[in-house]
Amino acid sequence: MHRDRPTIQSPAAAADLGPADLSGPASVASWLTALAQGEDPVARADAARVRALASAQTERGRPVWIHLCDDIAWQRQIDLLVERVQACATRAEALRRYPLLGVPFAVKDNMDIAGAPTTAGCPAFEHEATADATVVQRLLDAGALWVGKTNLDQFATGLVGTRSPYGQPASVLDAQRISGGSSSGSAVAVASGLVAFALGTDTAGSGRVPAGLNALVGLKPTPGRVSTAGVLPACRSVDCVSVFAHTVEDAAHVLSVLEGPDPRDAYSAFQPGVATLPERPRLGIPKRPVFHGDAGYATAWPDALQRSRDLGAELVELDFAPLFEVAALLYDGPWVAERHAVLQALMERDPQALDPTVLKVVSKAVGMSATDAFRAQYKLRELQAALAGLWQQVDALLVPTTTGHPTFDEIDADPVGANARMGVYTNFVNLLGWSALAVPAGFTDRGLPFGVTLIGPGNADAALARFGQRWMGPAADGETLRWPAVRSEIAIAVVGAHLSGLPLNSQLTERSGRLLRSTRTAPCYRLYALPGTTPPKPGMQRVSEGGASIELEVWALPQVEVGSFLDLIPAPLGLGSLLLEDGTTVHGFLCEAHALQGAQDITGFGGWRAYLAHLQAKGPLSPAFNA
Repeated sequence: MHRDRPTIQSPAAAADLGPADLSGPASVASWLTALAQGEDPVARADAARVRALASAQTERGRPVWIHLCDDIAWQRQIDLLVERVQACATRAEALRRYPLLGVPFAVKDNMDIAGAPTTAGCPAFEHEATADATVVQRLLDAGALWVGKTNLDQFATGLVGTRSPYGQPASVLDAQRISGGSSSGSAVAVASGLVAFALGTDTAGSGRVPAGLNALVGLKPTPGRVSTAGVLPACRSVDCVSVFAHTVEDAAHVLSVLEGPDPRDAYSAFQPGVATLPERPRLGIPKRPVFHGDAGYATAWPDALQRSRDLGAELVELDFAPLFEVAALLYDGPWVAERHAVLQALMERDPQALDPTVLKVVSKAVGMSATDAFRAQYKLRELQAALAGLWQQVDALLVPTTTGHPTFDEIDADPVGANARMGVYTNFVNLLGWSALAVPAGFTDRGLPFGVTLIGPGNADAALARFGQRWMGPAADGETLRWPAVRSEIAIAVVGAHLSGLPLNSQLTERSGRLLRSTRTAPCYRLYALPGTTPPKPGMQRVSEGGASIELEVWALPQVEVGSFLDLIPAPLGLGSLLLEDGTTVHGFLCEAHALQGAQDITGFGGWRAYLAHLQAKGPLSPAFNA
């Protein structure tokens, strides 16, 4: 049996949960700012706990929690908080040392906290954890305080939030509609202001769908970026720990604490990625978007597209059929056997302990074979290969977070079908090793929250967060927070054969180079066509007078790849400092002066592409130009 719910240790009354009920810790940034300004961290923390305890006595709040931190465990956390603050000479020092000092958070109840029960939404599975999950330990080491463990679709199997004997959390914006799952309680705890942030898990969308249905940010890292040691697996090979927060800055700050390699996790694969998307990113969108139900998502989607255009994005319509093929493998293929690997003993001993829908889903694995598993692996590899060129066409995907917002009655009428429709734009992401960020995108004409998700390649977590920050606008006090790790890059401007689509561009792309922007030099350069070069190349020279602005592209190249790129640059070309039209400088291609004697001056064309177009119009180019 699961433990009795804790009683309130304070006479404070709690209002029922709702969308405006945000008098608690609304954001990580505001909490840390208050402490920096001298507020008592203990008083703030105690008030947050009292509020969480009180919420568990309300009709709306009761299904949020499975276990709340008891008095003894809470006092240990408070004693440690006081010890840490007193050990630092100043509050600023304490906040530097402990980047989540005193911040209250919640944990999905499929993650271990030492000394607390873990149920995964199943009373028969309950056991007391002997050690913290790595993610919990990292948060505690950063000064955060756990308030409670939250409800979930049993064994993290579902996107609806209704498959739990501990109750069914509702969206904070409509009590008749689902919260989404499987990280249901974590999302509602944040959305109702009970904690500043919460941890969820995300295998098929469980960290994104509840964010979309509760007007939150849901950050799903690249698989392997954050440890899953101490997290009960759903599909261990693709599971992720996710973050729910009110702002992108908050979520990014928490990720900066969580991320990193972990020898306890065999699937740990931390690797910093790109820092930003291009200034004018190409966003792939579904050519035929799918929506269901009466929530009004179909009419909200065009507004989201316009928002992305307003931010400078180019929208590229894509056929999502290959992605949907990947998605089908997760539940219709043998990956469901990973869930069976966790639950097999319980299913054989006490199948009635499982939620009927969860039992039905996981039982599919019983009829599958090792042959089926390998065939599915082959299929996934084929689809991965077919999709390999996607990130040359677009910089990220922009999709509706989910396809609709069902009522509880609609879920009861079709629990499996309704759940499947929720994951149309989420199920494929982890199987492909990609990153994702769900962000609010306003409200529908029904007054319901609508959300979109940015999806990027693996290790694009920080870059997606930067664009998400632009999408939502800067958060108050957000500039004080940390950011996920990024790889070191050097910006290099190219003016000739390395431009996109030209013969030597592959020297950049095969080194993980990425286009940042197209721009022009300051009006102090002249451009020449170098004779006898293969493929044909221009040479550019800075001049004190008589110069012009020359078209170029700025690419970001990983610092570790710059050396091998430089080895490919033949004399008389080399890298120097270029002055751009906006007054900034960047490394870029210049030419030695002696090589320009007798070369054709093509400055008047304004760039190498225009010159090539001129030659093409005059007649067929030489084989070198067609290389």
